[in-house]
Amino acid sequence: IKFATMLKDSPNLGTGDVTVKNDPRVLPLGHFLRKTKINELPQIINVLKGDMSIVGPRPLTPKNFDYYSDEVAEIICRIRPGLSGIGSIIFRDEETMMADSDMSCHEFYKQQIAPYKGELETWYQHNRSLWVDMMGNR
Repeated sequence: IKFATMLKDSPNLGTGDVTVKNDPRVLPLGHFLRKTKINELPQIINVLKGDMSIVGPRPLTPKNFDYYSDEVAEIICRIRPGLSGIGSIIFRDEETMMADSDMSCHEFYKQQIAPYKGELETWYQHNRSLWVDMMGNR
């Protein structure tokens, strides 16, 4: 469950599954909701239902999930998705990183972000603890 922050059918418009800096598909109120992370609040219901955890890899679109290696994908499939994950914390400004790159947003995500994000989520799975969670939210 999430608040809608983008135009309806946005994965089939513009840059598709990748959100870029100043993405025209993001609704005016959506900019505020995304910046403040208020759009994530309804997912607490998913945590209470047991469908998500507080910390775990963020759910991805199937296309972006396919960028992970088979080994990483297998590990991540065993983890309950979370409201916040180490990959999302490290790459919280990925839209700016993509905008600053000479590559297309899709190629940059596929070659630079997805492999590293997958390794971070795998590392977290092997090293998760309250201490790691507290250090990640500093």
